[in-house]
Amino acid sequence: MSTRFYIFLLLLLGILSLPAMAQDSAAMEVFNFTRLEYNRQGMLILGSWAVLNLLVGTIRSFQTRGQVQAFHQMNAYWNLVNLGIAGYGFWQASQVSLMVNFWEVLTAQQQIEKVLLFNAALDLGYMAVGFFLIERGLRLQKERWIGFGKSILLQGAFLLLFDGILVGFQQELGAELLEWAKSIRPE
Repeated sequence: MSTRFYIFLLLLLGILSLPAMAQDSAAMEVFNFTRLEYNRQGMLILGSWAVLNLLVGTIRSFQTRGQVQAFHQMNAYWNLVNLGIAGYGFWQASQVSLMVNFWEVLTAQQQIEKVLLFNAALDLGYMAVGFFLIERGLRLQKERWIGFGKSILLQGAFLLLFDGILVGFQQELGAELLEWAKSIRPE
């Protein structure tokens, strides 16, 4: 057989595989869009929590004294950081192009899962610090420490719940991505 025949056969197979490649590309866009949408929605939730805590914390810190004042002050301080993280995270999720390469999407998916799991571990650490401050404040009769501890405990608990929910969504999406990959793999 001639070289022209092999070239023709390769071109024909390439053309016939275009619909499958287009389906793969469309599926990757959907997976990646969903991953990014989870991130954007998560950052909107975190940002809303931060703004609420900043407003209430600032107002209440001027209206109260002692332990309650310290609680509201720490809520405001803590959520300045949360607002910055939420703003940056939302901006970053909005700037990413829709990847269509399976390996890029899988890598990005695994990366966000790892970040969220790491954050959940940090959240447990925050809660431990909150308990420690409460205990030390009670022992040393330091109202400010007790208020700060209660605030950090609240913020850590919220972030643990928040990160846990996001991990669940992202892991479910990751499992769907792997199942989809298995379904298109030649046997």
